[in-house]
Amino acid sequence: MPDPLPLHDGCPQPRPDWVPEGCASDPAFATWVMQGVRPSGASTVRPPARRRPALSTEDYVRGVLARDPGVLGRAITLVESNAPAHQRQAQEVLAALLPHTGRARRVGLTGIPGAGKSTFIEAFGLRLAEQGHRVAVLAIDPSSAVTGGSILGDKVRMEKLCRHPHAFIRPSPSGGSLGGVTRKTREAILVCEAAGYDVVLVETVGVGQNEVAVRAMVDAFVVFLIAGAGDELQGIKKGVIELADLLVINKADGDNLPRCLAALAEMKRVLHYLRHATEGWQTTVQTASARTGDGVADVWATLGQFFTTGERTGSTARRRREQAVAWMHALIEEHLRAGFYGAEPVQARQAEIENAVANGALAPMAGALALLAAGGR
Repeated sequence: MPDPLPLHDGCPQPRPDWVPEGCASDPAFATWVMQGVRPSGASTVRPPARRRPALSTEDYVRGVLARDPGVLGRAITLVESNAPAHQRQAQEVLAALLPHTGRARRVGLTGIPGAGKSTFIEAFGLRLAEQGHRVAVLAIDPSSAVTGGSILGDKVRMEKLCRHPHAFIRPSPSGGSLGGVTRKTREAILVCEAAGYDVVLVETVGVGQNEVAVRAMVDAFVVFLIAGAGDELQGIKKGVIELADLLVINKADGDNLPRCLAALAEMKRVLHYLRHATEGWQTTVQTASARTGDGVADVWATLGQFFTTGERTGSTARRRREQAVAWMHALIEEHLRAGFYGAEPVQARQAEIENAVANGALAPMAGALALLAAGGR
């Protein structure tokens, strides 16, 4: 038979295993594991969780301008929602916040998985926050095919930055959006700017021509590369390099440092033949290591030179005006697409026409014209 539990105040209770042997009766170790007591007649069914009260448009605006991180998170959730009622309220909130936006430095960061983006961003963000900047990180994760949520957990991987009072991290699932950028990232940038964040970092997943999506919403575009990746990297990086204002060869430390220096020399030769991504600015390349901190400050110094050049030449202001117009047209296309596929006549014939095209009974162009005719186009 097992040994009986020791008695404490006349009741058998287990002694924690971290209490030193032989000290069970020592008053210096008077901690015991107490069994919970349920009141007589208490139900074992937990009451439903209390829902947070809905916020009015004024509540959202007041909370964001007051730099309340809780309201800021809920405001971003609002602008990301696809519910028609939420979209209407989101536009009201954005209209009220718009006069308080536009003062932040918007930086996009991308690179292949494993390039160390999140580790670098944490070190980079901590340095900026300690210098007095308020840093917002919008980390765009790939969406889970099962739950639809984020799968990389950038907020967990930036644990130190997440706890800093001058930093705000918002992971968002990409939802299958082009280039790994959520459809509402632009609105999230505006909300963060209205909350007083003067540096907004947009981290995206993947590299390639699709990264033009993030290039169209930031001022500066940073691409992370790693040395020794082999030919599989060479075949995909040219397109995204043409969009970059700054290339960072990351993980330049330890035994990897010689390879990074060799890659640095190679990329300098490559950049000599590429067209500049931003008017008046020569795309640069440098090494960095988030683990040792080497080069992290240099990245911010280079970005500072980029923004100074943009202010002098007017390229940053022009880029933002062009982005705003492009954004408007993208929203029009999105609205027209949603309205077309949401129309009952289109929904009634869509499956039939898709099956005919899939089976070869109807040419794709004929199918498109038939569906457009069904929608009154």
